[in-house]
Amino acid sequence: MTIAYHHDENLHSLVGAKAGMKHLLAEAGARSVLDVGCGTGTWLRAAQEAGVKEVMGVDGVAVEASVLHVREADRQVADLTKPWRCDRRFDLAVCLEVAEHLPLSSAPVLIDTLVAHADLICFSAACPDQPGENHINCQWPAWWQHLFNERGFACDDSLRWRWWNDEQIEPWYRQNAFLARRSPDAGEEARIPNVVHPAMLDHLIAGRQNAIFEDHRAQIENGALSLKSSLMLPLRAVLAKGRRYFTSHQ
Repeated sequence: MTIAYHHDENLHSLVGAKAGMKHLLAEAGARSVLDVGCGTGTWLRAAQEAGVKEVMGVDGVAVEASVLHVREADRQVADLTKPWRCDRRFDLAVCLEVAEHLPLSSAPVLIDTLVAHADLICFSAACPDQPGENHINCQWPAWWQHLFNERGFACDDSLRWRWWNDEQIEPWYRQNAFLARRSPDAGEEARIPNVVHPAMLDHLIAGRQNAIFEDHRAQIENGALSLKSSLMLPLRAVLAKGRRYFTSHQ
């Protein structure tokens, strides 16, 4: 399956990856790292610079070698909607803001891929209304926590709070990240709460407005809204914008 995502248009900083990996390795102490959905390899490069000797990445989209932060040999291309396996395990697997780009039906497949390769996983995925290219399965962390629990992994959001105030790390990671560990007590831990990072508020509001617009557009195209209602939508939008302006300037 071809995933609609363009790494050259959705840049993720090496600075943020280095800061995030510093916190992560302080807990994990990993000597080998697998990144599922590695993009251009920023998190793998950050792991290498932090002293990790063995890294491997897999992604659903091919990119030019010139933009990679790791060797071509350290990155594979695979269909992440289908089972993927390599012939070894890792101390740590990361999967950051990847799952939302895959169909709902592929979610268990992705989690199976992760747990097949490591007993400790750092995971994050876009929450509902979080905008982004090809965001087709946005869920709160507890939804993913349930899938990990079914596979014998307990989850906690302690990493989220270690990243929370580090402004070098992109806010979507700070908001959505959690750790999953293989545990005999999987499923008995507290549910990961729904939390919105202050730095994400504008993103989520914009995402919600876009969702409402797309819903209205679909209703108009499908004839679910009357002609009068369709014509009134632009006027209502202008009036709402005017009310917000005058309220903010009182």
